[in-house]
Amino acid sequence: MSRVFVAYTGGTIGMVPGAGGFVPKPGEFLDIFNHLDFVGAPELPDFVIEEFDPILDSANMRPTDWNRIASIIEEKYTEFDGFVVLHGTDTMAYTASALSFMLEGLRKPVILTGSQIPLCRIRSDGYRNVVEAMTLAGDYSIPEVCIHFGGRLLRGNRATKVSSAALKAFDSPNFPFLGRVATGFKVRDDLVRRSPHGALKVHSLGRSRVGALRIFPGMEAEILENILRPPLQGLVLECYGVGNAPVQDGKIPAVIESACRRGVVVAIASQCSDGTVDLGGYATSSALAQAGAISGLDMTVEALMTKMMYLIELGLPTDQVKYRLGVSLRGELS
Repeated sequence: MSRVFVAYTGGTIGMVPGAGGFVPKPGEFLDIFNHLDFVGAPELPDFVIEEFDPILDSANMRPTDWNRIASIIEEKYTEFDGFVVLHGTDTMAYTASALSFMLEGLRKPVILTGSQIPLCRIRSDGYRNVVEAMTLAGDYSIPEVCIHFGGRLLRGNRATKVSSAALKAFDSPNFPFLGRVATGFKVRDDLVRRSPHGALKVHSLGRSRVGALRIFPGMEAEILENILRPPLQGLVLECYGVGNAPVQDGKIPAVIESACRRGVVVAIASQCSDGTVDLGGYATSSALAQAGAISGLDMTVEALMTKMMYLIELGLPTDQVKYRLGVSLRGELS
């Protein structure tokens, strides 16, 4: 029988009603889940669950917590066949993207999941999500970080949260689902990444200074200039369409050019979830490329941010960071 390690970090799945809304409650998830009738059924892999202390609302998740999750996987790596990370939905895509870069040489499944409705509610979607994630982690060869939610298996660094209410809370706009679960399990082996060679190597994140800013109509260049001041090392600039921004007066390109000359990495993402950035498509995007910004192609903002952090923290020269942002490292871009 396969063995699966489950790290319960917090999130809606183990919350209870509080005076100001749902709040994490230590022990709540374990108390409910361990007493369910199907726990111990032969269809489930053998599993061990450990709860974070403290458990977190994922809105409070930080890179230090990503490091903790990665360290736990590294510590337990030889003991278990797969890993499930129970996580709040708000920042799940950030954590999944980050882990995909942090866990170099990963040869076992790491599946993130959670719920939109707490387990203490009879209609909770958490039961299905957890059982299916455990089955995928234990019984299938998926050597990458994924999100499984609402019957969909998604590559972690391709996923983004699209709904705060629907039970299918995540989508993968620019890449097909790796699998689906309905009456049975169907995994697209042709899409799953091949198992890499070599041993697992874990990288930590959190030392770089990377940010994100969304362009909006009438945005003054001074706002961008303030964001780009030291100690910032990298910025994901979310622009319109294929990477367009207000460039008519030349002020925004000038601010970007000044930052790029100082060694700041500026990568352009699209505010559209579907499609790719093309900095040569329009004059309003070409001006950004001429100023030194690079295209984030079809990466999600979550993947682009965490990949930028990862590359900067490798200590690479700026030109190498820019180059590797445009190269697929973990299947994060087409």
